[in-house]
Amino acid sequence: MIDLYTAATPNGHKVSIALEELGLPYTLKVLDLAAGEQKRPEFLALNPNGRIPVIVDRSAGDFAVFESGAILIYLAEKTGRLLPADAKGRSRVIQWLMFQMGGVGPMMGQANVFFRYFPQKIQPAIDRYQAESRRLLGVLDRQLAEHEWLAGEYSIADIAHFAWARTHRWSGVDVSDMPHLKRWRDAMHARPAVQRGLEQPPSPVALTRDGDAGAAEFSERARTMVVTGGPPPGEGARGLGADR
Repeated sequence: MIDLYTAATPNGHKVSIALEELGLPYTLKVLDLAAGEQKRPEFLALNPNGRIPVIVDRSAGDFAVFESGAILIYLAEKTGRLLPADAKGRSRVIQWLMFQMGGVGPMMGQANVFFRYFPQKIQPAIDRYQAESRRLLGVLDRQLAEHEWLAGEYSIADIAHFAWARTHRWSGVDVSDMPHLKRWRDAMHARPAVQRGLEQPPSPVALTRDGDAGAAEFSERARTMVVTGGPPPGEGARGLGADR
């Protein structure tokens, strides 16, 4: 049994989707990020950085793993699935996983902060992070023009990128001219395990479309946390998803 400490964020959903895909039993432990539960001593004992997601593998002597990319690798290695065993195949998947961890997630997170949450509209910052997010999603689109999945077979790299790419509208990034990215997103959405993972837990606001009634309230809570120096709901200074 695995305990998943999480919240309704892209990085949190990476792990819940992976757990659903792998069919691993887990207990959901949802943290209230606005209340600062991720900063309490008992959680910091699991992740000194105070971010979600974290898993605790009860079957491995209560072994704790933090950082969403590290969790995905751990789960894939534990089950022998979603990560090739051969050196080249494994490297391809990890390369694309690191592309998400170091690029797509941080840039879209910063776009969220300046486009959605920051009290002042600093247009050069908005333009910079939206443009870089769009550029990175364009890299995915070109890769997917020649591959059904990002790194060969379906893998943790697809899961990691999908959790963020699906929220492009929340970041204010237009991807209407990226047909291969859309084809891949639709294929991901069609997977039952992905659908289940996105509900563990469900997001309080529709991140995939504009006009959601709760968007203003959600953004205001996040804005308050940004101004006071705390993590906005979902991703600390990176924006939506207070994890890593």
